[in-house]
Amino acid sequence: MKLLSSAAFAALALCLATNAAAEMQRYSVIFGGKTVGHLNADVEGDRTAIDFDYKNNGRGPTMKETLRLDANGLPVAWDIAGTTTFGSKVEEHFARSGKGATWTDATGKGSVATAPAGAVYVAQSGSPWSTGLYARAILKTGGTTLAALPGGTLTLTKGQTLNMTGANGPLKVTAYDVGGIETTPDTILLDDKGDMFAAISPRQVIVRAGYEGEAERLKTLAAQWSTDRFVAINKKVAHRYAGPVRIRNVRVFDPKAGTLGNPVSVLVSGNKITAVEPVAKTGAAGETVIDGAGGTIVPGLYEMHAHTGQEGALLNLAAGVTTMRDMGNDNAVLDTLVERIDKGVIAGPRIVRAGFIEGKSPFSANNGILVNSEAEAVAAVRWYADHGKFWGVKSYNSMNPAWIPALVKEAHARGLKVAGHVPAFATADQMIEAGFDELTHINQFMLGWVIKPEEDTRTLFRLTALKRLPALDLNSPKVQKTIGMMVERKLPIDVTLGIHENLLLNRDGQIAPGATDYVDHLPIGAQRSLKQAWIDASAPGDDAAYRGAYDKIVATIRMLNERGVMIVPGTDTGGSFTFHRELELYQKVGMTPAQILTRASWDMAKYLGQDATLGSVEPGKLADFFLVPGDPTKDLKAIKRIAMVVKDGTFFYPAEVYPEFGIKPFTPKPAITSN
Repeated sequence: MKLLSSAAFAALALCLATNAAAEMQRYSVIFGGKTVGHLNADVEGDRTAIDFDYKNNGRGPTMKETLRLDANGLPVAWDIAGTTTFGSKVEEHFARSGKGATWTDATGKGSVATAPAGAVYVAQSGSPWSTGLYARAILKTGGTTLAALPGGTLTLTKGQTLNMTGANGPLKVTAYDVGGIETTPDTILLDDKGDMFAAISPRQVIVRAGYEGEAERLKTLAAQWSTDRFVAINKKVAHRYAGPVRIRNVRVFDPKAGTLGNPVSVLVSGNKITAVEPVAKTGAAGETVIDGAGGTIVPGLYEMHAHTGQEGALLNLAAGVTTMRDMGNDNAVLDTLVERIDKGVIAGPRIVRAGFIEGKSPFSANNGILVNSEAEAVAAVRWYADHGKFWGVKSYNSMNPAWIPALVKEAHARGLKVAGHVPAFATADQMIEAGFDELTHINQFMLGWVIKPEEDTRTLFRLTALKRLPALDLNSPKVQKTIGMMVERKLPIDVTLGIHENLLLNRDGQIAPGATDYVDHLPIGAQRSLKQAWIDASAPGDDAAYRGAYDKIVATIRMLNERGVMIVPGTDTGGSFTFHRELELYQKVGMTPAQILTRASWDMAKYLGQDATLGSVEPGKLADFFLVPGDPTKDLKAIKRIAMVVKDGTFFYPAEVYPEFGIKPFTPKPAITSN
C-alpha cells in the first residue's frame, strides 16, 4: 500500500473536515398525500446550494440556487437558474457591493446605490427555503419587519410551537408567517436552531426528510391557521345590517334584456331583494341608506372554473363573483370550506361542485379521486352521486379514454353532468361521442387537430404543442366536423381564454397584457410575477408561433360563438382580477359588454339551474349583486372598480377587503347613513 505524503494527508484531513462541517438539509415535497419532488439545501459556512424540483399534474419548477450570506444572514450573492412551472427559463442574479446592490430577474435589471439599512433581497424565483432565510433575518434584528429589495417591507408574525416526531427523533418547531411579498403570507416552520423544518399551505407541504408522516397534520394545521386569519378578516369586513337596506340612486342591469334601467332604489331585507322602487320614494325609519351615486347594480357573477381556497374565495367575492363552480379539489378540504362559507364564518361565493376523477399515472393531478380501472371510475361517480353535493364530475388528463363511456353512462343515470379535459391519446370528437356534457379548455378542444394520436398530452406538451396552431386551417374538414358536433349537440365549452393569453403572450420584463389595469395595486412579489413569462419562447420562431397560436385560438372561439356554441366563463387562474380579464377578452370573440355580463350572470344561473333565485336583481330573489361607478354596458372595465358587493344579504366593501391582502383599493366605500 502506498503511504500518503504529509502534504496529501493534510489536504485529505482538510477535505474530510470541510465535508463534516457541511450540513445537508433534505426535504420532501408532498401534494395530495403523495411525494412529488424534493428540496435539497447543502449549507457550508456562508454558502448554500439548493436543488428544488417537483412535478404535480405533469408540471412544476426545476431550480438550482447558490447563495452567499453575510454575518447577519442576508444575501450578498444569489444566483438562480432553471425553469418555472410551465417551462419558462430563469436566470436570476443578485449581488451586494458596499452599500449598493444590483439584480437581474425576469422583470429586467435593477439596482440601488444605497440600499435601506439591513434590507434583504427577495428572490423572484427562489425556492421555499428562502422563506426561512427571510424569517431568520427578521428574527436576528429582534423586530418584526425588514425592508425588502426590490421594494416593500417584509413582516414576521410568530405562531404556534409544535412537537414533531420522525425518523431522527422528536423536534420542537415554531411557525412563522412571512408577509409583504404576495397577497397572502407564507408559513414556515423553524427548529430551535432557526433551520427550516417545513414550508406549509393548505394544499402543499414541504417537510424535512424523515418527518413525512407529519405532512397530513401540517396540512391540516395550515388550513386551520388560514381559517383563523380569514375568520378574523370576515369579522372586520362582513356587514350584516339589522334592518332594511336602501341602495339609492342606482341603475339596475337587466341581464334578460341586456339593458340598463332608469335610476331607482334597491331594497334588501335579510338575504332577499324586497323591492325596486323609484329613486324619489322616501325610505322608512330604521333603514340603512347606501348612496349609489348614480352607479350600476349588476347581478352577481359566476366564475365557472375555480379550484377554490379561502383566499380566492374572498378575493373573488370582492370582484363581484357571488357564485363559483369548483372544478376539482381535495374533497374533505372543500367540504369544510363550503360549510364555513355557508355559515358565514368566513366570506366567499356560493360554491357549485364538480367531482374530480383522474386516472393513476406518473403524471396524475393529485386531487379528488384517482382511479386505476373502469370499475374504479364508475365507483368514483357513484361516490360523488351518493354524497349529493355535486353538479357533475370532471374527468382529467390521465383517464383511460376507454373508460369514459361507462363513466358517462353512470353519471347520467345518477343525474350528474360530465365535463372535463380530453384524456391523453384521445380527441375532442371522441369525448363528444362518448357523451360529455361540456368541454373544458380551448387547448384541449383544439389539440386533436394538430397532434398525432401517440403524442402524450399529460405533460407540458399539451401547452407547447400549441405552437403548431398557426398552420391550422379553421375551414378544414376536421375542424368543421368537431365544431359541427358541438353545434348539433348544443354542447358548451369552458374556454379559459385568459390562461392562454398568459401562457402564449406573457414575456419577461413586460407587464402581462391582462394585468395592466391592476398590477400597480398589488404587493411587490405579485407585481414581479406579472412581468414574467410562463413558457420558454426563446427558440428561433417560437415567439411568433406562440403569438400566432393565440390569434388562432381567438379565431376558433369567435367561430364557436358565431355558430351558437355557449362560451362558459371561467379562468382556472384563481379568478378575481383574472376573471375580469376573462370577460374582457370575450369582446375579441364578438360579444358586447352587455352580452358578456348576461353570460356571466343570468345565463350561468340558468345553466346551473339556479335562475329561480339568482342571476338577476328582482324582488323576491336572493340579494347577490354588486355596485360599480359608471356604466359597464359601455365600458366593461368598470367592473374592476367595484364599490360594494352583496352576497346573500351580507354587504362587503372592497375598499375594506383589499388592504387585508396588501392591495390598494380601486374605489372608495360608498356613503352610508341611517334614516
